Amino acid sequence: MATSDPLTQVEMIRVPATPDSVPMVRRTIVDDLTERGILEETIDEAEIVVSELFTNALRHGSPLGDGTIRVRWKVRFEVVEIEVTDGGSDTVPTPAPRAVWAPSGRGLRIVRALAHEWGVSDDKLGRTVWAALGGPSRRRAT
Repeated sequence: MATSDPLTQVEMIRVPATPDSVPMVRRTIVDDLTERGILEETIDEAEIVVSELFTNALRHGSPLGDGTIRVRWKVRFEVVEIEVTDGGSDTVPTPAPRAVWAPSGRGLRIVRALAHEWGVSDDKLGRTVWAALGGPSRRRAT
């Protein structure tokens, strides 16, 4: 995928909006970042973050018009930005309050703990939740 910044490398996949897609998405990002020589710690964090964002899109969002969820990641030096785009929902993604015994609801708390920045944006196609890992990104949380 072309980008105006020759130092930034961008990849994207669209996968079916099913739980079976989660391991494939994780594997794809881990393999790509490993091939690029990204720090192991950042790769581990990216694997966790993409799992949480994709799972949240499945649970709380709706698929894009073609029945998929889009996962896009950008690499610039050691900074990795991950975006997960779904068809949107009526609720705005926010970290759940701390709850020791809750069976779920920790996804965005985990993302917030690992990411230098994270945010949510809506457009005519749907909702994108993104996170920057490995150093500060050039984006601002919204």
